[in-house]
Amino acid sequence: MYLTGPMGMSTAAAAAAANVWGGTVLVLTLVGALAGDSRLGRYRAVVAAGVLYLLSLGMLMVSSMLQATHPPHAVRCHDAAKACSPQPPPVGHLVLFYAALYLLALAQGFHKPCSEALGADQFAPSDAGARASRSSYFNWYHFALSWGYATSTSLLSYVEDNVGWTIGFAACWVTMVMYLAVFLLGTGTYRVEQPVDVPPLTRLAETSAAAARAWTAKVFSPNKDAIRTERLLAKEGVEVDGTGFHVKLLPIWVTSIVFAAIVSQDNTLFTKQGSTMDRRVGAAGGLVVPAAALQCAISVTFITLVPVYDRALVPLARRLTRHPAGITMLQRIGAGMAMSCLAMVAAALVEGRRLRAASDAGLIDRPDATVPMSVWWLLPQYVLVGLAKVLGTIGLEEFFYDQVPDELRSVGLAISLSVLGVGSYASGILVSAIDWATSGGGGESWLSDDLNRAHLDYFYWILAALAALEVFVFVYIAKRYVYKNKAEP
Repeated sequence: MYLTGPMGMSTAAAAAAANVWGGTVLVLTLVGALAGDSRLGRYRAVVAAGVLYLLSLGMLMVSSMLQATHPPHAVRCHDAAKACSPQPPPVGHLVLFYAALYLLALAQGFHKPCSEALGADQFAPSDAGARASRSSYFNWYHFALSWGYATSTSLLSYVEDNVGWTIGFAACWVTMVMYLAVFLLGTGTYRVEQPVDVPPLTRLAETSAAAARAWTAKVFSPNKDAIRTERLLAKEGVEVDGTGFHVKLLPIWVTSIVFAAIVSQDNTLFTKQGSTMDRRVGAAGGLVVPAAALQCAISVTFITLVPVYDRALVPLARRLTRHPAGITMLQRIGAGMAMSCLAMVAAALVEGRRLRAASDAGLIDRPDATVPMSVWWLLPQYVLVGLAKVLGTIGLEEFFYDQVPDELRSVGLAISLSVLGVGSYASGILVSAIDWATSGGGGESWLSDDLNRAHLDYFYWILAALAALEVFVFVYIAKRYVYKNKAEP
């Protein structure tokens, strides 16, 4: 909403920019993870992230104050049937804004993998039941995050819509000061893994070379030499089937990209949909819910379902399957993918109904008018995306954390987050491609700024079809995957 409002971007451009930034955040987790798993260490990486957060949020405050002195003005349209976009801000304001935004991305890149891995490190492998406890930790870690997301998407979005963006950024800055102070109070009590002597990039290169030697030995060497080579490589920590851990994990990573693209829609196109609908609540309709506040439904889904999943469903499944976590990590990921497919089906059906409501009310050429349809119709797609994240996102994090070598735990989490990043990029590319393809020849884009003339429902149906295909491919690959822990089913 900030991009299409104060920054004056079109719907398609703002959605693409948000997806690219979100993708950059998650890809930068690889940088933060490599730093955390090297001599810097995870603890110091988290502290560095806190400092970067304060700097970037301070820059965003300054940027919003400057933007308040230069509000966007609407551009006149020669075609009354098409929506108009406001003028963009001065170049200097854009430079400051994007510098702050991508510095914030770097801060998140350090914080996301290293803070979560630092928490998981508190469960010593030698402790009885550590594995089940660690699986529960990932659930409750996201439960806690969801409270923060719920606050930011409800209270903070209300402040930004009704008081001002500068106040909203200032509130974030003050919150980060308190967070960093509380985190530093625990210094000396954390169980901190000692950084490895071999840099993570060197470790990755060594496993790649060792995997190549193992494959060559199996293909070209006599059986006796191949067996001897495999035993040697097993000591080096390489899978004896001839694949390094990163090669082995690649199919799971690739087949999760569509899932990641789908769960990135909640803060872009979902929000834009909500901005066109009736958002009044209360008997007199005096309170207007910010469009971004519906993202709170995802957090509420986490807050509601994580305790149910962890304390009710997992023990029940454990009795049936004899598995410490109830179901395997790949089963959990697959269930999340299925939920993402259902979310897109729900989104397409609701958007079709919204378009019919706009047409019946004669609002096709009135992009600023409110469609006579309650914003709460969007609730099912938000809840389904939340359920997909509870199962799929947490499952991906636990899976990649568990399946990489012990000294690369932060990298494992970064790999899982990079899936979400690449998925966000893929969503941005798909949005831009569809906008270009459907607006050719003077036609109305499926992603037009006037959503009443657009066809977001077609876009959602495409994602639903891709998600269904992804589920079938993922199941085929998952059935053939061999876990690092051979005891894992």
